[in-house]
Amino acid sequence: MRSFLKAAMVAGLMVFSLAAFSNEAQAEPVVASWYGPGFEGALTASGEPFNPYAYTAAHPYLPFGTQLQVCYQGCVVVTVNDRGPFVGGRGLDLSQAAAQAIGLTGPGVAVVDAQVVGQQPYAATY
Repeated sequence: MRSFLKAAMVAGLMVFSLAAFSNEAQAEPVVASWYGPGFEGALTASGEPFNPYAYTAAHPYLPFGTQLQVCYQGCVVVTVNDRGPFVGGRGLDLSQAAAQAIGLTGPGVAVVDAQVVGQQPYAATY
């Protein structure tokens, strides 16, 4: 069962990445969680201090500066500035503010729709 879940997760991430970089990217379902308490000020993988009140996200491999529209009960645009999540089966970690904006803080983990909507040249703001 574990190997099936791993294979499903890898396949899902591959589909998400292909859709994310195509010209006609469509929203793809991804398992998302959020983080914030206890990490404020810690350096993200991009070198920027983590701000739980900014609309940011951690993704395993999308380039820093990638902008994703993430929808659950509402929608928000986040900027990828960190790597993660580091829990199996999850493909996206949202900052606390982004999770609150879409109603994800209650359940903590849920399937969201995510779509690449832009790419900014990434320059950390620290």
